Amino acid sequence: MSEDKYIAFDVHQATTVVSVMNAAGREVKTAVLPTQAQPLLGFLESLRGRLHLTLEEGTYAAWLYDLLQGRVAELVVCDPRHNALLKEGSKTDHQDAHKLADLLRTGMLRPVYHGNRSLRNLRELAHAYQALVQDTTRVMNRIKAYYRSYGIDCAGRGVYSRKQRESWLGRLPAGASRVRGELLHEQLEQLRSLRRRARRELLGESRKYLVAARLCGLPGFGPLRVALLIAGMQTPHRFRTRGKLWSYSGLGLVQKGSSEYRLVEGRAVRRPGALQLRGLNRSHRPGLKALFKSAALVAIRQPGPFQDYYQSRLQQGVDPAILRVTVARKLAALVLSLWKKGGRYRAEGVKQA
Repeated sequence: MSEDKYIAFDVHQATTVVSVMNAAGREVKTAVLPTQAQPLLGFLESLRGRLHLTLEEGTYAAWLYDLLQGRVAELVVCDPRHNALLKEGSKTDHQDAHKLADLLRTGMLRPVYHGNRSLRNLRELAHAYQALVQDTTRVMNRIKAYYRSYGIDCAGRGVYSRKQRESWLGRLPAGASRVRGELLHEQLEQLRSLRRRARRELLGESRKYLVAARLCGLPGFGPLRVALLIAGMQTPHRFRTRGKLWSYSGLGLVQKGSSEYRLVEGRAVRRPGALQLRGLNRSHRPGLKALFKSAALVAIRQPGPFQDYYQSRLQQGVDPAILRVTVARKLAALVLSLWKKGGRYRAEGVKQA
């Protein structure tokens, strides 16, 4: 019977520190290898037994996942935020690798989903578009801040208009100040052009997926939002229940409590109100949370069951912020159901409860 070996890669830009541990928890081999394909693959080929490998999510994780998948019995890309053991005691590259191997051996790692290569093109285009959106917003804020630094009121969106650019630049002092303003406006124009191109490429790639047409029928979900949704979720089958999707998207409710039970005539009885809601979970994908919440804002403005639900609950005195999160959770559950089971959205089939 082949022996199980637990391998951890502590990956850095130039080198990767490797620790190999057997099933008994004894370190049997260590190495420092270049962070390159051939040395890493050669090291794995030199090992015997059933290989289990882990590495932390980071810059090199996607490349290494594609490179090593299928070459070991188990490959786990783990979430470094949950590896509390690495923060204890002394910290060196070798100790980090040793602790990672031990966490893998004991099953204490939280894996990060990497999916398959079929969605790589869509995910890359989604990342490019989202980065350009963030850069565009950053430059727009920078332009307004610059005009305000000269006491120029620039409320509204007119300051970003290409037709009004000369008028706005004329309010700045001549010389270097005006040159800086021109550079900021030109930077914004370049980013807008790149953003439009990234949007076209992303939408073109998303049309290759049959589920995109079905999800576009949902309230608040247009072609762009659906493309970002598919890139973010990748597959609905990774979420066993809607609660799992809510937690992943930052819409999961967090409950906290202590001393939940008391003894009544010798029996353990749960105390009323022992568990209290403490908001939404903090560990999540911010992009998906923003996507579902923005879709909810659109859905409650359009005539339909979601607007009816929002208005009826609003009249009952429910906080609008809580209602928007509730609608976002309902949309997420609907997305999961339609994507898993097929079919199309029908407004009359949505329950009001």
